[in-house]
Amino acid sequence: MSEEQGKNEVSINLQYIKDMSLEVPHAPEIFAKITTPPQIGVDLNIDAQKLNDDQFEVTLNMRINARVAEEPLFIFELSYAAACTVKIPDENKEPVLYIEIPRMLFPYARQIISSNLAEAGLPPLMLTPVDFAAVYKAKKEQQAASKVAN
Repeated sequence: MSEEQGKNEVSINLQYIKDMSLEVPHAPEIFAKITTPPQIGVDLNIDAQKLNDDQFEVTLNMRINARVAEEPLFIFELSYAAACTVKIPDENKEPVLYIEIPRMLFPYARQIISSNLAEAGLPPLMLTPVDFAAVYKAKKEQQAASKVAN
């Protein structure tokens, strides 16, 4: 192993909820209208910011909208973050920050969402795994398209 390889490190130092909100705007009347599974919409965004030389904060921002009988059932917003140490070559940092670390955080965010919805008396929701590589690729393509448009 070379000396350079020995210095590489990717670790999550701390995980935390930055912000969380659950709204059930039409409770309790809406509960009587749940006769079929709700229509679910999920928006996911990933932010990464440098804290210092090798320290970064990576945040999963999720917004879940559920509708039943054309009315809002619930709106759940979660910003789940991690403080990370990323000591790798610069050309590899972005994929680690936007693919690998979110992949590690997602199961915890999914559990927080599931638990809170159950405690609110809402139907169970188990989010399917996310292909963070595809999310990253789509973001890069969108950035490239907006540069061409400008």
